[in-house]
Amino acid sequence: MILWNSYEKQEEDTLEKEKIIVLDFGGQYNQLVARRVRECNVYCEIYSYRTDIEKIKEMNPKGIILTGGPNSCYEADSPTYSKELFELGIPVLGLCYGAQLMQHVLGGKVEKAPVREYGKTETFIDGAKDTLFAGVEDSTVVWMSHFDYISKPAPGFDIIAHTVDCPVAAAANEEKKLYAIQFHPEVLHTVRGKEILFNFVRNICQTEGSWRMDSFVENAIAEVREKVGDGKVLLALSGGVDSSVLAALLAKAIGKQLTCVFVDHGLLRKNEGDEVEGVFGKGGAFDINFVRVNAQERYYAKLKGVTEPEAKRKLIGEEFIRVFEEEAKKIGAVDFLAQGTIYPDVVESGLGGESAVIKSHHNVGGLPDYVDFKEIIEPLRNLFKDEVRKAGLELGLPEYLVYRQPFPGPGLGIRIIGEVTAEKVRIVQDADYIYREEVDKAAAEYKKEHGVEAPWMPNQYFAALTNMRSVGVMGDERTYDYAVAVRAVRTIDFMTAEAAEIPFEVLQTVMSRVINEVRGVNRVFYDLTSKPPGTIEFE
Repeated sequence: MILWNSYEKQEEDTLEKEKIIVLDFGGQYNQLVARRVRECNVYCEIYSYRTDIEKIKEMNPKGIILTGGPNSCYEADSPTYSKELFELGIPVLGLCYGAQLMQHVLGGKVEKAPVREYGKTETFIDGAKDTLFAGVEDSTVVWMSHFDYISKPAPGFDIIAHTVDCPVAAAANEEKKLYAIQFHPEVLHTVRGKEILFNFVRNICQTEGSWRMDSFVENAIAEVREKVGDGKVLLALSGGVDSSVLAALLAKAIGKQLTCVFVDHGLLRKNEGDEVEGVFGKGGAFDINFVRVNAQERYYAKLKGVTEPEAKRKLIGEEFIRVFEEEAKKIGAVDFLAQGTIYPDVVESGLGGESAVIKSHHNVGGLPDYVDFKEIIEPLRNLFKDEVRKAGLELGLPEYLVYRQPFPGPGLGIRIIGEVTAEKVRIVQDADYIYREEVDKAAAEYKKEHGVEAPWMPNQYFAALTNMRSVGVMGDERTYDYAVAVRAVRTIDFMTAEAAEIPFEVLQTVMSRVINEVRGVNRVFYDLTSKPPGTIEFE
């Protein structure tokens, strides 16, 4: 089976001149580092630290960034790299573990820190004020997270930053363009982190900043047309952001040669099935073949009696494939199967970086067994989620679809604790709709009054249905109904998250509306759990 992505020719022509590579040593922020580089309009890819030096030479990157990691670089079995990496004549920036490894390999000393630094830390800039730290104040706040430290920099390196407890917060060999910084510039907690990365990526690495979404969309459309020719393409359209953007891109490229099968499993948010059909169906903005399969009752029957979260996930994913296969057989043989795989899918499936976390209900892997196609095309394969959204706007998709909040593949099936029924789906759909409506309304009013986004505005917010029923009093009657939990989190990268401080009056309005308008609910809880120890999703 051949895998193809829409970057092949574009990378040969332009991106190879502008590529930065991130070598992943198991750091939790590996994807965030790459995203920050792309925000500098420079293309970036993540590779494992196991990547052979000859492959790196062949890629001829403009710069290399080494990520953090959980190990101690001086231990025998810790991830490492050969000294040759730092002798390629390519600028290298080491972050946290990457900084320690650079110093260790090049002859410096790394050991257990007498004082561990974690969190926001005042850092004093001692050098590189015309290069890495150009435009950064003499004192700035950075995000530290380390139990080892560089006690002695490698020969040829000068100390360019320190903290009260860390004598080498950053070191540099300006002649060889090698930089080691103990903190994490990629997280927003580092006040001037974006400027530091920009200085390295654009100035030290001397890149032009040619990575832009309008050129990606134009090139991707051209590549699809060339690859597909007069062939037929089949896409399983879930209605999520990724598959919707992919459908729009393919529609622009090949029109009626594309058939989209939209399986409505009855576990979408309120009105979403009709919204998807409104955009891609008859009379919508795109001239394609659109098939909607209303499989709600089929799913409810399959889910009857199933309560364990992972079992529900697998059942929903497997049933989606079965329904899709049935529709594909009606359509007949096609030349290409399109998938909405994006870059985090690739990395988390162990194909890109070192920090592999295999997910269930995932784009990479779970292919239908009996769909008659020749090749897979994945035009969004190298994009992060925020870049996918930008591509969607370039393609003319409506903002309400492009900026939908993250939504799990199994849908409301995992936002309903316990058995899934049609009645429970109705409850959570209605409660969720009210909650999101009130939060959006309050946020819009705040922005109108203050001219800026509300500081409490969550990155993700939704309602879930607990499996708890309790006694309540409504009017003069006792009730025995469900409790709804509402969740709202603020997060940088969705790897960690804190509960958003939604104004109490907004929550009170939500509570009142849900209890009064949603039949079967007599309590509303607000989930204050952070991630970790909890997850963002409620299952």
